[in-house]
Amino acid sequence: MNDVRGGYRSSGAVLALLSSIYAINYIDRQILAVVLEPIKQDFRLSDSELGLLAGPAFALFYATMGLPIAMLADRANRTRVIGWSLLCFSVATAACGVAASYAQLLLARVLTGIGEAGTGPASQSIITDLYPAERRGRAQAIYAVGVNIGIMIAFIAGGYIAFHHGWRMAFIAAGVPGLILAPLLLRGRLEPVRTGTLNPTAPTVRECIAFLKGQRAYCWVVLGSGFSAFAGYGIATFVPSFLMRSHGMDTWEVGLNFALILGVGGGIGTYLAGALVDRLSRRDVKWMARVPILGAVAALPFWPLFLLAGDVRFAIAAAVIPLSVSAVYIGPCILMIQALAPSQMRARAAAIQLFIGNLIGLGLGPQVVGIASDALAPWFGQDSLRYALLIGVAASGVAIFCYWRASLSLKSGMARAAAE
Repeated sequence: MNDVRGGYRSSGAVLALLSSIYAINYIDRQILAVVLEPIKQDFRLSDSELGLLAGPAFALFYATMGLPIAMLADRANRTRVIGWSLLCFSVATAACGVAASYAQLLLARVLTGIGEAGTGPASQSIITDLYPAERRGRAQAIYAVGVNIGIMIAFIAGGYIAFHHGWRMAFIAAGVPGLILAPLLLRGRLEPVRTGTLNPTAPTVRECIAFLKGQRAYCWVVLGSGFSAFAGYGIATFVPSFLMRSHGMDTWEVGLNFALILGVGGGIGTYLAGALVDRLSRRDVKWMARVPILGAVAALPFWPLFLLAGDVRFAIAAAVIPLSVSAVYIGPCILMIQALAPSQMRARAAAIQLFIGNLIGLGLGPQVVGIASDALAPWFGQDSLRYALLIGVAASGVAIFCYWRASLSLKSGMARAAAE
């Protein structure tokens, strides 16, 4: 096992690799949103069926498999865990491109969810071991920028490939990067020394859950991130379809516009959130929770302007700020989750957050929006998504409340975790 933490450059290289894997994760996850409309037409699906494909089919297995894989990551070589997971979901994503039916596409998305479950908790645990406390906020934010990079690539490359070569080729192309990077992880040579004493017999899952249930801040962060994800996934999944139906845009136009907003603007916003947390939390750790609140509050007035605009140019302009801050909660939430868990519980603390958060966000967000769109279709026709997407906006208000509650007990929770 190599002590990667000793060298700044080597730590930076590992962080860049993990962020790249997070980007690939989101390419494979977000590519579906780009091609939902062509899939709907090919398989003659309802919005509820599209919501099932984008939400529960992926999220239920992504969430439930996270904990057992995280148990392995807390006790074994984490980079190998990430490598096998990366290989699994990359193959499954490529398999979506050859699905001959809706049922086969559902199965491929299930396997994609299982594979993606193994990368996040192990990556977050590794980053915590690579960097000292005063630099972790920025490091976790750099890792989280992988979300914006992945979405940008999915929208640009996916939109272009789908427009010129069809939605199936977009899936196949999305699976290739993971197949290239997986061998680097499978050798297991990038594993850093853990900051705590490695004990393969402790703690048990029951002990982890009992400890984390007593961490009120942890519970509120999990709920807050879940409702932030509900808003993010519920909106992002159907925004391309909304723009195609209500504003007549094609996959390439949608991809280009939103890649620039989510990739460039979102990447800057996500990184600055981490840098802001590092700076302000030195004075008061409550800023770890306040930064996601600021991001959500900044976005709230712009979502209705975007969704209800009649002019496509005005709509795109109104989307810049909310989409740019849509992922700012990720870095601070990762930082809080890792700070509220002892060393030997970190991967599982992240997995439990992914389990609950993704059941709320990824599991319910797209599905609820899809059902609402079908229910509103008799009154609003092709514009039903315009109003259904407002449900995602309402979830942001719930997230704000949760982050505020987390801030009240964050300091005492961090002290309790450090004492374990």
